[in-house]
Amino acid sequence: MDAATLTADDRPAAPKAVLFDVYGTLLDVYSVGLRAEQMFPGAGERLARAWRDKQIEYSRLVSMSGRYRPFWQLTRDALQVCAAALKLPLDTAGEDSLMNEYRHLSAFPENRAVLQALAARGIRAGVLSNGDPDMLDVTLRSAGLIDLLDPILSVHQTRRYKTDPAAYALGPQALSLPAADILFVSSNCWDAIGATWHGYATLWVNRADAPMEQLGTAPTRVGRSLRDVLEFFQT
Repeated sequence: MDAATLTADDRPAAPKAVLFDVYGTLLDVYSVGLRAEQMFPGAGERLARAWRDKQIEYSRLVSMSGRYRPFWQLTRDALQVCAAALKLPLDTAGEDSLMNEYRHLSAFPENRAVLQALAARGIRAGVLSNGDPDMLDVTLRSAGLIDLLDPILSVHQTRRYKTDPAAYALGPQALSLPAADILFVSSNCWDAIGATWHGYATLWVNRADAPMEQLGTAPTRVGRSLRDVLEFFQT
């Protein structure tokens, strides 16, 4: 029996709640490249991409080593080393300017409509993020999304970053639901796979048409924008 002939009884049950990753999923981490380009013409995009990669690398290193550092500090550390690697003259004022951009990242245009549609269906929607609580509060307020998100979960309390199981365990604990009843949404394939390992239903929002990570597991579904979340709730 193919998907087109499934009856209502055959279809998988819709999730009971949704948790979103924040950085890269709700917010465009590469929007800092606009300010970086103003500061370093011709190198802004390179800095933005290197900065993001180093930020994630550092989060994994400190988790594996048991040497936790808050995400805000890791973000600053990553900026400093990437600017040095690219031989960009980043002084303290420039560093502070770029870090401030991280507090005000651009939201993807479809976000608010999708979150409102979930609310209209009575589906609880929150976030589960590597970001520190203060970072998340400021940036989600700046993006105009905080009123549509509950709970706002930060891995800070676990002192472990995703994909550590302790980070993903925050969702079922906060929502009082098994992971299988929660849809986890991320634009980072590795993050969607990590949540799949933990038992969540998952959606990888593959905006960049990137290849699937080869880790022996795939997300439940793959989409191109946040609008694909709503397909989990079609009747």
